[in-house]
Amino acid sequence: MSHCVQDPTVTAEPQIQELITRARVAQAAFELFSQEQVDAIVKGIGKYVYDNAELLARMAVDETGIGVYEDKILKNKGKARIIWNNLKDKKSRGIIGEDPEANLIFVAKPMGVVAAVTPVTNPVVTPMCNAMFAIKTGNAVIFAPHPKAEKLTELLAREFQNVATANGGPDNLIQAVKNGTIETTQELMKVVDVIVATGGAAMVKSAYSSGKPSFGVGAGNVPVIIDNDADLKDAAAKIVMGASFDNGIICSHEQFVLVPEEKYDQAVESFEATGKVWFTEDEKLVQKFRDVVFPEGRLNKDVVGRSCKDIGAMAGVEISETVRIILLPAKGAGTDDVLAKEKLCPVVAILPCKSFEEAVAKAKANLILEGAGHSAAVHSNNEANIRAAGLELPVSRLVVNQASSFTAGGSLTNGFAPTTTLGCGSWGGNSISENLDYKHLMNVSRIGKIIKDKKVPTDAEIWA
Repeated sequence: MSHCVQDPTVTAEPQIQELITRARVAQAAFELFSQEQVDAIVKGIGKYVYDNAELLARMAVDETGIGVYEDKILKNKGKARIIWNNLKDKKSRGIIGEDPEANLIFVAKPMGVVAAVTPVTNPVVTPMCNAMFAIKTGNAVIFAPHPKAEKLTELLAREFQNVATANGGPDNLIQAVKNGTIETTQELMKVVDVIVATGGAAMVKSAYSSGKPSFGVGAGNVPVIIDNDADLKDAAAKIVMGASFDNGIICSHEQFVLVPEEKYDQAVESFEATGKVWFTEDEKLVQKFRDVVFPEGRLNKDVVGRSCKDIGAMAGVEISETVRIILLPAKGAGTDDVLAKEKLCPVVAILPCKSFEEAVAKAKANLILEGAGHSAAVHSNNEANIRAAGLELPVSRLVVNQASSFTAGGSLTNGFAPTTTLGCGSWGGNSISENLDYKHLMNVSRIGKIIKDKKVPTDAEIWA
């Protein structure tokens, strides 16, 4: 018998009604599956993406028209690997744990049917991640893809369902909306049990307005502080690697470099020494890029996920194909320069600062302008400074001495939960200030018993 409770008064358009009816039948059957059966399907989904990384990367670039084929291969393999590695030993079905001291027993229950609204920027790994989390916790999942990634999402839903079927899973456990519109996605969100919305601000707001529990993300706009004691060569290499990855469409990629004033020239030299950075101090050229990336102060959708060569051509500047980052000196932080905003392309700003404290203040100004709650990065060996930045910045994750776009969403060498959905807390209008994980897609029943020999304090002791 299903643990999930639905509102029978909610009706939807025929396609959505059909999807939700099938999903509920599938989920009720799937709820009886053991941890081993569930894990076999979760592993199979990750392994399908890992084994077909090249095919899926090619389809993603061809259908969406953005990103870098080679980087998408790395992303597909990397995310599949780390998410399965994180999930494989976790209990998510039946009794998942006990707390002898509190005399509590914890029982996992599914939420029901998950709507996964997926973005054009990550059309492979986001559906994969959402499906792995949903299936891990006994749910059915319905994808609502971005229109520019619909064919790819349809293929993924079919192949993920084939994995489920091959492991004895019910039909229609994993489905996708076809010929989707904003309206069909909104209809879907009204009839499911929980929503994971990864995409633009309007879609996330719509998810939170649906009346259903929702997990969304806020805008990214990662400032990166280089401390006085940092290895400039190492920091520059990591920032270039992170900010250039997939042509800058990863929401956690480095966007704005804050460097000590006395090391500014040396820092620029370290960036140029990578052989992958185009830099200019010509204010007229910098203004050309401002105008191309932010016409009338708004991000130009035509630069999103495009190469440095393409963006240079739009600005009337010839840039070599080997260049992965356009580095531009900013006039200031926050409202002082439009370059302080989120740039979903391989354009990075750099600004000198008189002190670490000033760098933190400038980073904060950028985040308050755009990206509050998401992520920041710091390259430092000074523990006091690292903690000071962590205390001051309005972010859900501070990435230390790592390439942010590779590691803010979890890695094999840090403790962030591997995911593709990075919660931004109340700063970003989100319900969680951590990385979305499988645990967010399950209900937990607590069985509570009397704690034997528990000494009950007197009122005098309580108020002492």
